Formats: sequence, C-alpha cells, structure tokens
Amino acid sequence: MLEFRYDTQLLIDGHDLDEDVIRDYFLSHFEGDCLLAVGTDETIKIHFHTNEPWKVLEYCSTVGEIYDIVVEDMDRQSRGLKG
Repeated sequence: MLEFRYDTQLLIDGHDLDEDVIRDYFLSHFEGDCLLAVGTDETIKIHFHTNEPWKVLEYCSTVGEIYDIVVEDMDRQSRGLKG
C-alpha cells in the first residue's frame, strides 16, 4: 500500500511566480512526497504525490491559472488497473 495515493501534476500560468515560495507553501501545508515545483516567473510545473489532490488544485488556482491537470491513482495502477 502506498503512503500517498495520488500523483498530481499541473501547470500554473501567472506573473511573478516564485517556485521557491510555492515549494515552501507545499512543504508547510500539505502532506505528500516527490514534490517538483520548477519553471519560470510565468509558468510553474507541479508534480506531487498526496492523498488530497483537491487541496493542491485549490491552492494552485489562487497562485495563477491552472491547466494540463492530471491526477492519477497510483494504488489502482499498482494493481494493474487504469489509474
């Protein structure tokens, strides 16, 4: 069984985005692992394993416009099912 079930990925478009600020927010407010928050001041790529992907989407939508959203259930995938 996985500790964090959902692989959550998305892009954030905005202005004056700061990947360090976003990364720090994730680390202090969300439980999860495998965090990736990289990009430019206009586009940030997020990759994060969590049990509450809706919280990630809610926060990211306050930072900028979110798109290319993918939430995959890694538990289902590990059982050979479509994630």
